[in-house]
Amino acid sequence: MKKTKQTTAAERQYLVEKEKFVPVSQYFGEDTFNYKTMKERLPKEAFKKLMEAINEDKRLDARTADVVAEAMKKWALEKGATHFAHWFQPMTGFTAEKHDAFIDPVGNGQVMEKFSGKQLVQGEPDASSFPSGGIRATFEARGYTAWDMSSPAFIKRIGISTTLCIPTAFISYTGEALDKKTSLLRSIRALSGSAVNMLKLLGVKNVRKVYSTLGPEQEYFLIDMDYFFKRPDLVLGGRTVVGAPPPKGQELEDQYFGSIKERISSYMHDVEEELFKLGIPAKTRHNEVAPSQYEIAPVYEEANIAVDHNQMVMDTLKSVAKKHRLAALLHEKPFAKINGSGKHLNWSLCDDKGNNLLNPGKTPHDNIQFLVFLVATVRAVYKHADILRASVASYGNDHRLGANEAPPAIISVFLGDQLTQILENIEKGTVVKATNAEIIDLGISSLPVVSKDNTDRNRTSPFAFTGNKFEFRAVGSSQSISFPATVINAIVAESLDYLAEKIKAKNLSNINQAVFEVLRDEIKNIKPVLFNGDNYSKEWELEAGRRGLPNEKTTPSALKALITKKSLDLFENYKVLSGVELKSRYLIHLERYIKDLEIEVKCLNAICTSQIIPAAVTYQKRLAKAINLTQEALGSAAAFPAQREVLKKVLDLVNSVYGAAKDIQAKMEASCGLHDEQKKAEMLSSKVKPKMEELREYVDALENLVDDEIWPLPKFWEMLFIS
Repeated sequence: MKKTKQTTAAERQYLVEKEKFVPVSQYFGEDTFNYKTMKERLPKEAFKKLMEAINEDKRLDARTADVVAEAMKKWALEKGATHFAHWFQPMTGFTAEKHDAFIDPVGNGQVMEKFSGKQLVQGEPDASSFPSGGIRATFEARGYTAWDMSSPAFIKRIGISTTLCIPTAFISYTGEALDKKTSLLRSIRALSGSAVNMLKLLGVKNVRKVYSTLGPEQEYFLIDMDYFFKRPDLVLGGRTVVGAPPPKGQELEDQYFGSIKERISSYMHDVEEELFKLGIPAKTRHNEVAPSQYEIAPVYEEANIAVDHNQMVMDTLKSVAKKHRLAALLHEKPFAKINGSGKHLNWSLCDDKGNNLLNPGKTPHDNIQFLVFLVATVRAVYKHADILRASVASYGNDHRLGANEAPPAIISVFLGDQLTQILENIEKGTVVKATNAEIIDLGISSLPVVSKDNTDRNRTSPFAFTGNKFEFRAVGSSQSISFPATVINAIVAESLDYLAEKIKAKNLSNINQAVFEVLRDEIKNIKPVLFNGDNYSKEWELEAGRRGLPNEKTTPSALKALITKKSLDLFENYKVLSGVELKSRYLIHLERYIKDLEIEVKCLNAICTSQIIPAAVTYQKRLAKAINLTQEALGSAAAFPAQREVLKKVLDLVNSVYGAAKDIQAKMEASCGLHDEQKKAEMLSSKVKPKMEELREYVDALENLVDDEIWPLPKFWEMLFIS
């Protein structure tokens, strides 16, 4: 609900007043240059040409671009905008923008507001300062931003500053993709082509376009800003590198779906108000499993818009938090031994008539169609599980995957008992209630009873069918959903084309029988990836190994899948990423892993040397002084076994902290001599990370011994239980 008068907030005290609320429907999307706004403000001919360009992937002529730019400028000025910016998504994990004022000198010391079609369509930011994986050298600064017409421009407000943001792709001077949007748009086009061709083969002739839809469930933590700025590890790396778990965590299971505290509810209200104005359909909010952990989830949207909106959601979560004296933590594992944060990515397919292609349906035709798209998706995961795993690989996500709080690194598919049985029937050639073996009705009579939630969702599965969509649960909370979506789109496109060729090769007049025979063969092949049991169990890890499923537990090992011949052929054949672009992403992700770890090591070393050890030594001195003074008072015969034992523990732990920190530093210096990024990342993962965990154990033990008044860092129990 939007308030007519903004509620003020001062520190932790909120002024609650009875106010008149405006329904969300009355202001939803008011800060976006959306379909409604364009239709109202553009001449009919310009609007028609723009819609054709969006829906049919046509170029927009220069004259129409000028008309659109003028309308967009007038609208933005009415909103209070003084600048415009091409808003893009470089390979940093964040968004980027360069603000240019609308003003243009007209002589005699005067200016006018001006915004041309050329400025709308193309920008020219510095490309050398963004990671490119070797595509761009430092001295090659030029890059281009190109307007993405399919994603609406929007108004961004920071304090009193208001800017018109235009979603764009970001490419090099020679045309290589330097961002996350370009490859996504290519994958959307590839998937649409493959899906439309499959539908035509199945007898559906009136579909011109197929869209992948996404619904990301964004998890995050909130802590008080005062505590945040007292934790250099959170400020610099987003994760606590030291810190003992609180006596009470999530054991009582009283946080999940519990009552939302007043302060948090006020924050969520303001977040949603900002998102609604931006046309982002934030539907669900609730407490997550861990203390101070929450989730926000939107209604499903077309993939490209969903990706843009998720970036805006993450930005809004952080910016609004500051107004409430809070800090939003999007890291996958901000607190050790506390449930981490993911971003379940719900993926489905929809045609331009509004039909969900993964909906089981209620007619024979729909059921056949559903089975084809279902098997194609399962086959895609089976054939390309390694690439799918690589799409979620990051330093932060390595702390979460496989920790009995997130799916394991083994990518498997959950279908539920009912659908599994149907596929088994097809494989065996025994169809439920089949009346004509020649026609083959594919067990159609059983499919109408498949409901959206007919089975347990099996939250341990990394890739689960949940009624009319697949839920990819391995995505990290801080990462863009663009690359995982790009990979899913590409691998499903490949599987659809593979099945289509197999069906055609049957050369049967009866399409149902041809489909049945192909599906029967493929189900036999893809069975190893199907698993409905406990993905956390050790038994499954052993079984998955016997089935030949990959189990890459670390980012350095997982990323190698991106530079295999199989991966190169896939992305090049579907014109999603060239060989150069694919290798650049492998190098960028590898470099990011190394840099994230190096930052944490530096932070850990600084915390230990400048805060932890001095605090422990101060406490050590206090203990020693107390023992000496007591001994002086009671005489040399007095015994102090407890005090002496505590003192000895503190002494030993300080020495252990110092020794482990020194060992880590030596290993980091040794890694500097490795010029092969893959070998360096593997060395840091196998040698430095375990030592960091060892050092953490020493520090956490000290935390439980040293006087609270002396301990220099806010503790978990202070940060995680917000009043």
